Amino acid sequence: MASRVLFSSQLTFPANLQRETSIYSPLTPSRNVLSFSYRSPVDRFALRIRPLVKAASFAPTVAEADGSAGRRKKLAVFVSGGGSNFKKIHEGCIGGSVKGDVVLLVTNKKDCGGAEYARSNGIPVLIFPKPQRESSDGLSPTELVHVLREYGVDFVLLAGYLKLIPVELVKAFPKRILNIHPSLLPAFGGKGLYGMRVHKAVLASGARYSGPTIHFVDEEYDTGRILAQSAVRVIANDTPEDLAKRVLDEEHKLYVEVVAAICEERIKWREDGVPLIQRKDNPDEYY
Repeated sequence: MASRVLFSSQLTFPANLQRETSIYSPLTPSRNVLSFSYRSPVDRFALRIRPLVKAASFAPTVAEADGSAGRRKKLAVFVSGGGSNFKKIHEGCIGGSVKGDVVLLVTNKKDCGGAEYARSNGIPVLIFPKPQRESSDGLSPTELVHVLREYGVDFVLLAGYLKLIPVELVKAFPKRILNIHPSLLPAFGGKGLYGMRVHKAVLASGARYSGPTIHFVDEEYDTGRILAQSAVRVIANDTPEDLAKRVLDEEHKLYVEVVAAICEERIKWREDGVPLIQRKDNPDEYY
């Protein structure tokens, strides 16, 4: 069982990107990839956290601080594999549940399923980091930050991206980078714990619950401030594949809800640095 705790295929470039005379020139798009020539059914139980707090005790959101409140947000999604969470987020944008648009897809594997989905939906694809054996492909951290800014990206969403985010990007997008991890952090997180490895570790530990965590990204693996979690019961005879499927089902729901909240500027920061999600139907309550 699970319980959520919330709180045209045409490749386009920004007009001023091609006028750069530094290392960003010339641009050589290829294959719809931005490659730059730089040298049991789930039962549910009700577990909700709804602390009533005064809005005045919270720091302003990033959107409120930079004057971007009210407009559709621009999203960059990072993937390394099939990109099922990316697809759900994109569907939410197209369907209207998310007031934002995916304007870029970033991947370290140019032929992965997420990249193919992006190309088929007209979303430009960036390669990061530069492949070791293909020095002409991909971006450096500084170049990546530059391009994200040129596209006016508001938030970066990691959705199964297996590379450590460089410090340059973390500093350029403070409190604007989210990641989803398939365990209830801080348990079963850190370097080397991803994908099926996480679910095997959960089962081996004897933990009775698992589930996805969405957290802000800092300079380490899985140590940023937790924003939302969803609990999934571990069944006695689960295989790692069984548990992975139930957790993934919850990831698809939770990530879309959280992205909808950040696009509507409903993330508030408590004085002690804990982020909470403002309820849409009652702004005086937070998850």
